Amino acid sequence: MSKINLSVLFKKMQKDDKKEILEFHVQGDELQHSDELVQLAGNIALLEVKNSEVDRITAEFKTLQRDSKKTVLKFNVKGDSEIIKLYTLAGSHVDLLLEPSQMSIEEFEDMDPHEGIDYSVNNDGTVEVVEGQVSIDDLPTGEPDEVTFDDPDLSDPDLLLD
Repeated sequence: MSKINLSVLFKKMQKDDKKEILEFHVQGDELQHSDELVQLAGNIALLEVKNSEVDRITAEFKTLQRDSKKTVLKFNVKGDSEIIKLYTLAGSHVDLLLEPSQMSIEEFEDMDPHEGIDYSVNNDGTVEVVEGQVSIDDLPTGEPDEVTFDDPDLSDPDLLLD
């Protein structure tokens, strides 16, 4: 299946617990590439919104709903990456490129969001990081050829080979 190019209304963008929901409408009762879209629905797709700052997006093509006036395409996108940049395009007509992804639904659902660093914020606004995590003070200082370490445990040059 090749790339599908559609002129769509970017109807809305909505945040759910762990995902963003993108909804696009294709106006009219005729739908170009309808057979290919039906086959792609329920699978993982690569989306690209032309003339946007966002690169290709991996998303679950959740549903394809047709009625006499329009066709609604809904996509679930995991994570909060740079997808927020699409928000300014919501409510406008955009060109949407779709193509199937080689990722399975199971792989998509098992994607772990970035967990970040464990920390707590005190009432005075200071942050406390859990003991044992690397801090900025543990990083090497100086130019690349003059790297020095304050922590004697990190002075092993073999640690820098990875």
